[in-house]
Formats: sequence, structure tokens, C-alpha cells
Amino acid sequence: MGRAFVVRQSSMIKTANAKTKINSRYGKEIYVAAKSGEPDPEVNQTLRRLIEKAKKDQVPAHVIEKAIEKAAGGAGEDYSVARYEGYGPGNCMVIVDCLTDNPNRTIKDVRLPFTKTDSKIGTSGCVAHMFDHYAVLGFAGDDDEVVLEALMMADVDVTDVEAEDGKISVFAPPTEYFKAKTALEDAFEGINFEVDEITFIPQVNIEIEDEEVIANFDKFINMLEDCDDVQNIYHNAIVKN
Repeated sequence: MGRAFVVRQSSMIKTANAKTKINSRYGKEIYVAAKSGEPDPEVNQTLRRLIEKAKKDQVPAHVIEKAIEKAAGGAGEDYSVARYEGYGPGNCMVIVDCLTDNPNRTIKDVRLPFTKTDSKIGTSGCVAHMFDHYAVLGFAGDDDEVVLEALMMADVDVTDVEAEDGKISVFAPPTEYFKAKTALEDAFEGINFEVDEITFIPQVNIEIEDEEVIANFDKFINMLEDCDDVQNIYHNAIVKN
């Protein structure tokens, strides 16, 4: 597949948010996961995954606990998933995932960054077909064959295993996330996942080198990140500074 996801992740896939945004994002996602299923991470795998990821991103315990308690109490907002797609500066492809309790407000807020940077918001599916949706697990290692064998022995429907620069990257369908992670933890004691997520990976990338386009791209991403309902931003741009 040649993606080298672990190495290129920070510059290619998903832009990191400010700390307050991270806490807010996790709080909302944990609330939705707990409310839509059991508010117990022992039986709700989606909730458990989010809690583990939140802790790794240093989200305070009280943020996690408050979100679960709010969901368990049956109070709070009724959020729905909203996804917007389009073309950003430099004609890069963009997917914006949101959780919203007011779709009219959210589409207005998301549309503005596209308008202000001469970009184009598109229809549903206009760029998503150019991304692969994968569970990705990344960790230190160099023997991809041993990793693949462990996954196959556990009957995991793995898509690909890559080894590059001392990093192993495992790609699997999102539905195989827990099965793949459990198989790796059982096979390799003390394994530390540097990448542990379900994400969108572009099939092709576009390099942005022009200074004006880079400035416009930065403005575009920053404006999206400032939208309260935006949870994740995925794109295929590689900025060449």
C-alpha cells in the first residue's frame, strides 16, 4: 500500500486541535457513545475505545466521567453525525466529520471556511470514494511477516501490514478494530500502540508548495477547527514548507 501511515500521519491525515478543543471533542464523542449504547466501557466496545484514546491524549478524568454520567442520567443534548466533503485550497480533498444538535447551524459554520478561502464544499460522497476507511494500529517493530501471521492465526480480516523505518502499521476494516488489537496484545506482550484509531486515509496525496496556497490552507484548517461541532478533519494535502 506504500502509505507509511505512522511516519506521515501528523502531516497528512488529521490536524491536531487545541487542548480545549480536544477535551470538548472527546467529551461529546464519549457522551454519544455512552448514550447510544451501555454507559459501561466493559460492555460497550466503542465507549472503551474512546476512553482509552482520550486517556492517551491526556484528557482529564473528570471530563470523561462527566460525559458518561450525563449520558447515564438520560439528560443532555441529542447529537447526530454530520459529514461534509469538498475541495480545499490547492484543490486538496477534505472530509469534515461533525457531531451536531443543530444541523442548520453546523452547515453554516462549516461552509464559511470554504467560502472564505475560495474553496468548494461538495455533495455527499464527492471525495469520500478517494479515501479508505480503516482501523489503523501502529507500533515499533520491523518484522511485518510475524505480525501478519499473528493476525491471521487470530482470524483477523487484515487489509495490509507495513514495515518501514522501525514502525509496523496494521490496516484493517473498522469492524475488525477490537479483534485486531486484542490479537496483537495477546501475541506481543507489552505492545505499545503509537497509532490507535479508526480513520480515513487518502488513496492519493497532493503536495502544496506555493506560499499563498499554504497560507490559505492554514486559514482554512484553523477556521474549521474553530467550529464547535467539528470533530475531525481529514485531507490529502502534504504541505511542503
